[in-house]
Amino acid sequence: MADKEYAPLTAACVRALVDKLYEKRKGAALEIERVVKEMLAGSQLDQIKKLLRLLGEDFACSQNPNTRKGGLIGLAAVAIGLGKESCTYIDSLVHPVVMCFHDGDSRVQYYACEALYNIVKVARGAVLPHFNEVFDGLSKLTAHPDQNVKNGAELLDRLIKDIVTESSSFDLVAFIPLLRERIYTRNPFARQFVVSWIEVLDAVPDINMLVLLPEILDGLFQILGDNSHEIRKMCQGVLSEFLEGIRRSKNGVNFTGMANILIVHSQNSDDLIQFTAITWLREFIALAGRSMLPHMAGILNAVLPCLSYSDDSRKKVREAAENLNLALRKLVEAQDDQPTPTAENITLQGELQNSEAGKANSASIQLEILSVIKVLQRLLGHETIQTRVAALKWFNLLLVKTPNKTFRYIEEFFGLLMTTLSDPSDDVVLLDLEVLSEISSNPAGFGSTPGVVEGGAVTPSSDRSSGDLKLNPYFTKLMNGLIDWFKKDKQLLEDRGAFIIRQLSIYLSAEAIFRSLSEILLTEQDVSFACTMVQSLNTILLTSTEIYELRSQLKELATEESCSLFCCLYKCWSHSPISLMSLCYLTQNYAQAYRLMQIFGDLEVTVDFLKEIDKLVQLIESPIFAYLRLQLLEAHKNPELIKSLYGLLMILPQSEAFKLLRYRLECIPQINLTLTLDTESKRRGEDRPLVKKINFDELLSHFLSVQANHRDFKRKQVVYKISAVKNLDLK
Repeated sequence: MADKEYAPLTAACVRALVDKLYEKRKGAALEIERVVKEMLAGSQLDQIKKLLRLLGEDFACSQNPNTRKGGLIGLAAVAIGLGKESCTYIDSLVHPVVMCFHDGDSRVQYYACEALYNIVKVARGAVLPHFNEVFDGLSKLTAHPDQNVKNGAELLDRLIKDIVTESSSFDLVAFIPLLRERIYTRNPFARQFVVSWIEVLDAVPDINMLVLLPEILDGLFQILGDNSHEIRKMCQGVLSEFLEGIRRSKNGVNFTGMANILIVHSQNSDDLIQFTAITWLREFIALAGRSMLPHMAGILNAVLPCLSYSDDSRKKVREAAENLNLALRKLVEAQDDQPTPTAENITLQGELQNSEAGKANSASIQLEILSVIKVLQRLLGHETIQTRVAALKWFNLLLVKTPNKTFRYIEEFFGLLMTTLSDPSDDVVLLDLEVLSEISSNPAGFGSTPGVVEGGAVTPSSDRSSGDLKLNPYFTKLMNGLIDWFKKDKQLLEDRGAFIIRQLSIYLSAEAIFRSLSEILLTEQDVSFACTMVQSLNTILLTSTEIYELRSQLKELATEESCSLFCCLYKCWSHSPISLMSLCYLTQNYAQAYRLMQIFGDLEVTVDFLKEIDKLVQLIESPIFAYLRLQLLEAHKNPELIKSLYGLLMILPQSEAFKLLRYRLECIPQINLTLTLDTESKRRGEDRPLVKKINFDELLSHFLSVQANHRDFKRKQVVYKISAVKNLDLK
């Protein structure tokens, strides 16, 4: 080996530099350090460059691992010899060493860490232009299976962090793409390395990590789900620092750029990730306010299912979700019901870069009603009661706060709300009825047709008193829908019919409900169903505390409205003779009750008919008919009442109901009951002048006509069954 082949190094120095023994290589390095100092003193800059090429290209890139080790220690020696002047040759010093980070020999990788440590120790901040290369290599070496390599990488890593911390020229923008890529590593050591760097950068006063937080937030949340408790805790601490920084910062926070990331992670199955994401969203709502409205649908879709968590392990998540849901409800305002601003007057939310800008433009941001409605429709089919309840509360909020815009899409969810009446949960049905009542009574419903709503201000329903309540066309649609549901699902009528109508009577007008249902049933072709429906309505009318006011009006028939309602009910109640009899008792039209009783002899007395009489006898003994029982003491004033009751007694078989009614009639004072009916009827008519105007003959004729229809219907049913049996026999 000739000296000139490796000039400016001597052959002896080269042999020592590539020796397998570390001590010999170290001795050669000291020789190189001395030579470099002499070159620098003699301004032999070309020789220094030649030496760097020799060490970097021939040695560090050699096929022989010992030669590569020699090249690495030689480069470190050159840097030490150059001292501060090493900055001038930083590219030639750093690049070959970083290349060896990826070497297949772990000893070479270790010496690469050692060499770069010595170079960086001398060059300090001059190494920052190569930061991405160094970071890329270190991120892999920290996860190396060889502990010596890991130790060397960690030592170098601490030195690089010190330099970055004290530097004012760190290029964060250039670093972010690499950080964004490395943050998705699954290796726990690499994750720890990445999080530690984020922590360091965030602590540097001259670096504003909040600006670039959207780039790494998703990765941080993924690391938060690491299996290692130490890494989770470390990542949780970094996220807490970021959130505190967001609270303190008045600008530079891209809320909308991070909202979707948080929405995704708020649906994570990991409790810590989910809780943290929901907590962040709650803070974003508090800080950015209405600027978060464009993300309302996504947040609701993610958060409302969390309201159903019941186990202790997820209690924190549920509480966080409840707080977020409450904050979201407060965001919805009356201004969201105003016409949508034109493109010229609105700044798109995606262009907002900080919270200050977001608040400044919040007046031009409105809730996207349709997207929210679509989410609520999905959630209304959720498996948990709490989520369905929350969805219904949101429907109600939209109808109250933004009625005009919500009614544009009423046809999209009205049918779903009707279907929800069959929900197994009473709480869900109760809220569903509240929403349907709001739809039926909201003034916005007057100007709407499917898919269209006229403009104009609408008074929120919370400000409307019951006396001002006006029912819109959707009330009729609701009543028709109820009849259809009850007809389709007889079990729903039996289980929930009374509950539904009673609750609607609280929210709306009991008079309007009974009138509307009666008018619909008047045209019902299935008279059997109509009879069943009337019997159910009659029971509700006579027994429900919610219907007390309506019962009082019917009892007195002192207004034209009450008389009109009586006539309407009479025609409908004609489907069920005993129900009609009880209506006459309720309204104190005893003469009409007696006339009906005289007709009962011509009707088919079935088991169901007798059961209805049994129910009526029980009702007569209830508090509802206390006034009727007292009127039995004045037999001379109410002979039709007594005769009609005796008529019921004669129809009944000698059952418990028979005994009960007989005992009641035996309590009547024994006086003459033969006063003429005409005289008494005239006297009662004078007491209630409006009742005189009712055409009872016409009503009675209607009853007979309805009963004739019932007979025809039954006959057709029998014929149909006989025909079906014959066809079956023929087959």
